Amino acid sequence: MVGTRGVPARYGGFETAVEEIGTRLAARGHAVRVYCRRGNSEAMPEYQGMRLVTLPVVRRRSLETLLHTGLSVGHLASHRTDVAFVFNAANSPWLPVLRAARIPVATHVDGLEWKRAKWSVHGQRYYRWAEGRAVRWSDALIADADGIARYYEDEFGAQTRTIAYGAPAVARSGLDRLDELGLRAGGYHLVVARFEPENHVDVVVEGYVRSSARLPLVVVGSAPYSDAYTAKVQTLGDDPRVHLLGGVWDQELLDGLYAGAASYLHGHSVGGTNPSLLRAIGAGTPTVAYDVVFNREVLRSAGRYFRTPDDVARAVEKVESDPASARSDGAELSRRARDYDWDDVADGYERLARDLLLRDVPGPQRARRAAGRSDAPAGAPS
Repeated sequence: MVGTRGVPARYGGFETAVEEIGTRLAARGHAVRVYCRRGNSEAMPEYQGMRLVTLPVVRRRSLETLLHTGLSVGHLASHRTDVAFVFNAANSPWLPVLRAARIPVATHVDGLEWKRAKWSVHGQRYYRWAEGRAVRWSDALIADADGIARYYEDEFGAQTRTIAYGAPAVARSGLDRLDELGLRAGGYHLVVARFEPENHVDVVVEGYVRSSARLPLVVVGSAPYSDAYTAKVQTLGDDPRVHLLGGVWDQELLDGLYAGAASYLHGHSVGGTNPSLLRAIGAGTPTVAYDVVFNREVLRSAGRYFRTPDDVARAVEKVESDPASARSDGAELSRRARDYDWDDVADGYERLARDLLLRDVPGPQRARRAAGRSDAPAGAPS
């Protein structure tokens, strides 16, 4: 499993997926190797049955993932496995190395990474180009949401294997720890997100501040690269009702925050199935999400949706004025969470691994965009 920060999961959806899937595959008797970035799993040769290979990393946003994956692929090519899972289409330039080593490879293409505001125009063009290379150089593609699968079908005419993430059964023991933060169960609204424009933390905070909500807004998260966006959120949140906690890495306490929230406000807009959203519905928390296809795919009619700060204001006021209706939605979401089971996800990866080994997969596909336009950055190989 290549292309993430590695395990233990301390960052985002890819890392969570690697830990949850890898742990289960190792428990079933498979030899699982996870490539990790230095600083994530120092001096840890094994974790929950998975063998860890920790390699150096260049701490630079535009190069960190690609360079670390290059080192990982070099190691993998000389220390063969039966199959490889590469996470993030941005890593596609290294796929020919695996193909030359005759290692069958599936690429988890993630969401529409080129839409993220943190990337420059060149970075966005690179991600567009890399999508096509993933199609052309992978034996199989993995999408974690139907919306992503449709995108690859519409853009490239490419087949994908849709395997969503799992929704954890959120432990309610963390509710006993809310008093450490001066909170009580049912007594606050919650946001959990990295501070990035496409996660719309600023829209949520601005909308909440405009509202007449009495319950405080608790914001969990930070921005590893964007000081300017963090400053914007802090300025918008200059209200005694807004509690900016920063990152919370204590999983029990984080579970308690999800389980105890009167509502969870989810602003993610460009990824596929998001682990934070699944954790919220696993906790049975009433959820207000940014109105995009990926979030509607998960929440369906039990979700509430926003696009503007005014939408957020109305949503939190409605949760507080009609808590019975909000709790009913939360109960429906808890039932919906049963459709997202990590054991089923691991089954999907196990089947795909066997299909890769047997070459019962699409193989490299044409990667010709429907509109016939070229998005390759200058100097990129064809």
